[in-house]
Amino acid sequence: MQSKSRATLIGLIAVLLWSSIVGLIRGVSQSLGAVGGAAMIYSVASVLLLFTVGLGNLKTFPRRYLVWGSLLFVSYELCLSLSIGYANSGRQAIEVGMVNYLWPTFTMLSAIAFNKQRANALIVPGALISILGICLVLGGDQGLDLAGMAANVKDNPLSYGLAFAGAMIWAAYCTVTSRIAGGKNGVTLFFMLTALALWIKFFTTGGSALHFSIPAAIYLALAACAMGFGYAAWNVGILHGNVTVLAGASYFIPVFSAALAAALLHAPLSFAFWKGASMVVAGSILCWLATRGQRARASSAPTPTPSHELPSTHGQ
Repeated sequence: MQSKSRATLIGLIAVLLWSSIVGLIRGVSQSLGAVGGAAMIYSVASVLLLFTVGLGNLKTFPRRYLVWGSLLFVSYELCLSLSIGYANSGRQAIEVGMVNYLWPTFTMLSAIAFNKQRANALIVPGALISILGICLVLGGDQGLDLAGMAANVKDNPLSYGLAFAGAMIWAAYCTVTSRIAGGKNGVTLFFMLTALALWIKFFTTGGSALHFSIPAAIYLALAACAMGFGYAAWNVGILHGNVTVLAGASYFIPVFSAALAAALLHAPLSFAFWKGASMVVAGSILCWLATRGQRARASSAPTPTPSHELPSTHGQ
């Protein structure tokens, strides 16, 4: 029991590490640029993952998992990091990060549509509450304000569009890999490929020189550690800890993330924002509960392994 409790605590540390990702990515991008900063983060995180999680014997990995997993994972990480990096302000970066956290709801809907996952009637209010919560977040200080939400998105459609696309891509990643991964974990390889893709973008688009400073180096080290050690801690938690506790804690990452990012970026958030963030969390939990009770009865429906059922990134 003591060993299991320790493993659960380590898994909970991963939740806190991932909750800091939005604020840390934004901090790095402010100093090193959106693309260059992200490339540095994923490069350093890849090295950390090599020493903690390891690369694994790629010859034993299902080929379909390597192909589709790489494509979807890299696409998601590009959307996540660049959506935050391209934000016009700290407040906007936090809002963009919140849009990304629609992925748990999208994952459940995707599992129902494509993995024949059964669900009860809670799935409908769960999805609606999550989407309504995002509308409150994007409405600004006025709350549910369609005109304000449209103006907000119009101010930076690239960032918001990337975040929304990322949420859908990650839902696809969770749905696809739960069926074809065969219990393998290619996260280290996927991080290396993400770093490579970002460096290619950096050099082919004429990225400006990277100007390092002590604050930039600190943010970079913290961001890379949050990603790299977050995955390592999460693996320990889901393999040896209490998965139910970790599942519950993981659904509160959006709120933790907003709170930490607001502190790091000195971006005060309105009551309407917190109400919307809470609705995103509540909607995600309802969607999870809608499928939870059905899994024991649906023996023919493929059930994701814990590492894919639960968040495997900051938001991943």
